[in-house]
This record gives sequence, structure tokens and C-alpha cells, in this order.
Amino acid sequence: MEQHFLHSSYRERLIEHLFVGELLKHSWLERGCRLEVAKPEVDNSGYDLIIEENGVVRHLQLKASSRAAKTAKQNVHTALGVKPSGVVVWVQFDSDTLDLGPFLVFSGMPGEPLPDISTFQVAKHTKGNSEGFKAERPAIRSVPKRHFVRYESAVEVYEALFGKETCAYF
Repeated sequence: MEQHFLHSSYRERLIEHLFVGELLKHSWLERGCRLEVAKPEVDNSGYDLIIEENGVVRHLQLKASSRAAKTAKQNVHTALGVKPSGVVVWVQFDSDTLDLGPFLVFSGMPGEPLPDISTFQVAKHTKGNSEGFKAERPAIRSVPKRHFVRYESAVEVYEALFGKETCAYF
């Protein structure tokens, strides 16, 4: 377990690559290789990836936690709500094998914006200042787990993001 703490950035990128790989595999096998994936140069608008299929563009913020974690909420940047079809995907994983799933998704329907997060609690910095005071982060909201929809597989997430259309041609 120490490895998860010491190399958390490495693990975060690994989970991202495994998840994107699952989406691309589904696109390859079932959807005519139409998924496009892009990564922004800077991270100041609350998303980690831009994924697009058939005219539906999703600005995706990825979160990850061990299946055993007691995480009850995720912090979401308000700028994600301004994007045409923002989405938060919370990837849960087995800490021993790194198998992915289940997946928790907070989003609107394909092509619809992120549900309004303005009424959720304003997040605070995780570390306090020299006096222990944890300042608010006005552009970040804490979205409770109960507002996420659970999916068992990356394929189910793909279909939630883009619809269930299949493509039989290559």
C-alpha cells in the first residue's frame, strides 16, 4: 500500500491510460473507431481529457480511488459546468491488481451540460496555512457520491457518454 502513497502521480496517470484504453477498445470493437481523445496543455478549466464521438464532445474530469477508500465526495471545478457537455468520471479500482470498476459518473445526457453544481458546498483547501486555517476554494464544489450514477464497466460508461449506437462497419 505504501506504493500507492509514494507514487500517487504515477498511479493517477496509469489509471487514466487504462480507462482511455478501455474506451478506445470499445470504439475499435463496436463503434467503428470513431472515438477521438485529446489532452489539454493546461489544467485550469476542470477537465483532464476531451473525448468526442460523432459530434458529441465531452470535457471529462477523471477522479480515481481505491474500491476500499471511504471517499464520500469529489471536488469539481465550476468551469466544467460551462463546457457544452462536461462530465466527471470517478474510476474505482482494485488496489492490488489495478482492475478498474465500478465507475461513478456525474453528467448530463450526451450533448447536455453538467448538472448545476452551484448549490453544492464550496470546497476547502486540504492543507491549512501556518495557523491551520483551511481557506475556501470558490471555484470548486464538493459533489457527494450519491449524485453519481454507478456503472460496472467502461463500456457502460461509454454508452452513457455517447449513447448506445453501435457500428457494424470498419
